[in-house]
Amino acid sequence: MDTLSYDDVLAALRRTQERLVAALAPLSGDQLAADSYCDDWTIAQVASHMGSASEIFGGLVEAGLSGGPVPPAESNQAIWDRWNAKAPDQQAVDAIRAAAGFIAHVEALTPEQTAAWRLRVYGAERTLAELLRMRLAEQAVHTWDIVVMADPSAALPEDATALMVDALPMMVGYAGRTAGDSAHIAVSTEQPERAFLLELTETGVRLAPGPDSATTAELRLPAEALVRLVYGRLDPEHTPPSVEAKGVELDTLRGVFRGF
Repeated sequence: MDTLSYDDVLAALRRTQERLVAALAPLSGDQLAADSYCDDWTIAQVASHMGSASEIFGGLVEAGLSGGPVPPAESNQAIWDRWNAKAPDQQAVDAIRAAAGFIAHVEALTPEQTAAWRLRVYGAERTLAELLRMRLAEQAVHTWDIVVMADPSAALPEDATALMVDALPMMVGYAGRTAGDSAHIAVSTEQPERAFLLELTETGVRLAPGPDSATTAELRLPAEALVRLVYGRLDPEHTPPSVEAKGVELDTLRGVFRGF
C-alpha cells in the first residue's frame, strides 16, 4: 500500500535540491552547453526545464491553497518561453534559485494549510504530499540526466527512489506505450523491496502492486532501475548488471517506455 508522509517527501525534496546545486553550480559555460541525457537538450536546457517547472508547481500550490482552478495551459507556455529566452549560464543560476524558492514557499505553509490542501490535477484529486512527490520525481530524474553525463554509473538516490517507486502505477499509464504482444510480468525490486504486476496488452500498459500467479515473465531489478525504466532511462549502457529478465526481452520493455 502506498502510504505517503508529507514530512518524508519534503525532506527528500530538500536533499534533491542539494544534489541539483552540486550538479549545476560548478559547471562552466562550455559544460552547460554540452549534451544532457535528454534527447536534443543541453544541460542548460534541462536546468531551464527544471526552473520553469518550479514556477509551474508553485502555481499549482497556490491553486490548491485558494481553491481555485489549475492555471491554464497558456500560462505554462508563457513561462517556458521566458525561460527558453535566458542565456545558458542564467538558466542554470536561475534554476537553482527557483527550485530553492519553491521549497521555501512550501515550508512557509502552516500545518493547517498543508493538511487541508487539495487540488484536482493530472487526472485525480491530489494532496500536497502527492504533488510534492511529483515535483521530487521530476527534479530527481532531471538531475540524473545531468550527473550521468560525467558518471555513467550514476543511479537515482535511494531516498527519492523509495518515494517514487510507489507512484509508478500512476505513472505507467502516462509513460507506457502499447507493445503489440501481450505479457503479464512479475516485477520484484530491491532497495526498497516491492512486488508489482506489469501487464502489456494491445490496448495499453498497466502496473499494479502485488504479485500475481498468472504471469508469463519475470523481471528482477533495483527499484531505482525500475523507476528509470518507466521514465525511459534504462538503455543498455545504463542498466545495472543485477537486472534479470526472464520470458521478456529488456529491449521490448525499453520500447514500451521510451521516455518523457
